[in-house]
Amino acid sequence: MINSVVVRIAAERIMNGGLNPKTEKVYILDDITNADYREAVEDYILENTEGV
Repeated sequence: MINSVVVRIAAERIMNGGLNPKTEKVYILDDITNADYREAVEDYILENTEGV
């Protein structure tokens, strides 16, 4: 089961250049290792990015 709050937080950090709390580096999509969450974050980014 995917937690939509976790997906939103991760996606917004990626879109805004936020830090990955685990590595203290800029959060990138490759930091997400769970395939289900990665797909959900990709979908969230596509749905919430203007001009896509």
